[in-house]
Amino acid sequence: MKDKLHMEQGIVITKCLKEDVAAAVAARPHDRTFIITDDTTRRLCLPLISGTRGLEGADVISIHPGDAHKDIESLTHVWTELGRLGATRHSCVINLGGGMVTDLGGFAASTFKRGVDFINIPTTLLSMVDASVGGKTGINFNGLKNEVGVFNNARRVIIDTSFLKTSDRENLLSGYAEMLKHGLLSGDTAWAGLLSYDIEQPNLVRLSALVADSIAVKERIVSLDPHEGCLRKALNLGHTIGHAFESHALSVGRPILHGYAVAYGLACELYLSCVKTGFPEGKLRQTATFVREHYGTPAVSCKDYDALIELMRHDKKNTGTDINFTLLADTGDIRTDRTATPDEIKEALDFIREGL
Repeated sequence: MKDKLHMEQGIVITKCLKEDVAAAVAARPHDRTFIITDDTTRRLCLPLISGTRGLEGADVISIHPGDAHKDIESLTHVWTELGRLGATRHSCVINLGGGMVTDLGGFAASTFKRGVDFINIPTTLLSMVDASVGGKTGINFNGLKNEVGVFNNARRVIIDTSFLKTSDRENLLSGYAEMLKHGLLSGDTAWAGLLSYDIEQPNLVRLSALVADSIAVKERIVSLDPHEGCLRKALNLGHTIGHAFESHALSVGRPILHGYAVAYGLACELYLSCVKTGFPEGKLRQTATFVREHYGTPAVSCKDYDALIELMRHDKKNTGTDINFTLLADTGDIRTDRTATPDEIKEALDFIREGL
């Protein structure tokens, strides 16, 4: 029997990549198949699915790599190419790449001719545990992260952790930050296991098991609240401040990986959790120490605080003028729809830069 795990919403963790891609493509009749990649994954990852049954004659559409290109120009390019190459509502799009490709490609597929089938094949740790799972698609717009998009599940998500053999340290750490978030949401056992795992010298067999556990946490939450009415807001832990770090870094021409921004956001928002909802100080210190040791500290100063807070005011989770956070009373004890004042947020920013 193949060593793979079938999860809800068509997620497959596989060691038989070509076989599962072929099965996913054949599951429904399609008139044409298109593969969306970025320039990097076209070179490094596309060869791993070449020769797959059902992909004969598939057209490849490439976009420039990096979050700076997760924009309306790249989206328009994909739409234009789909139209030029003859895509119809009966076509299938395969998104092969990291989170930028699966987010943008999923949005393109969801909106072209009001929606065509799409399959995600994530190739980075971040996209495996976060971006390609859960139905969120979109692009950055007007200087804000994921400002425009739709909820729409990929028909199948096929995860092969062998892609991680060639991943660099920074991209592994980027994905691991989302896994750490899932561990904090899950409870002590998952959180402690992630802190003790040696991500700097990763054992891929063990990492595959951790990936499956991490996806299961997100899938459990998403299945109960697919459109972020309440419970799914838990997945925003670390992201209110994290997205502000990410957008600010992009605006000043020093972009950072999403997971690094989330790691900094986790430390800040656990500080707010400690102050406002009683999160244990010892666990705050342990998590913040892990973040500083592996991710360093954000390249901001107190002069940037007002700009960061202004970015937080544009967060999609906000209601009215309040800045909305997901906080924790303990690992696994989630408190959504919490707010913080600008002064409290500045204290949290001081914490990630300087410590307690």
